[in-house]
Amino acid sequence: MTVTLADIQAARRVLRGVISATPVLADERLSDDLGARVFLKAENTQRSGSFKIRGAYNTISRLAPEERARGVIAH
Repeated sequence: MTVTLADIQAARRVLRGVISATPVLADERLSDDLGARVFLKAENTQRSGSFKIRGAYNTISRLAPEERARGVIAH
């Protein structure tokens, strides 16, 4: 499946107010090692402690009512 800019923008709208804005941090050591500017997205600052809330919430929000009625199992 190809992800489009429209897909990303739609997910952003769905996630607004659900997730926290997370900082993008420069990694000087990795930048030096690779000879290029490297930045890391600090998703560990999410309430869930990871990036997973983005994909999970976006996917669940797109379920059809009959799919949602069957429930969701995650680990």
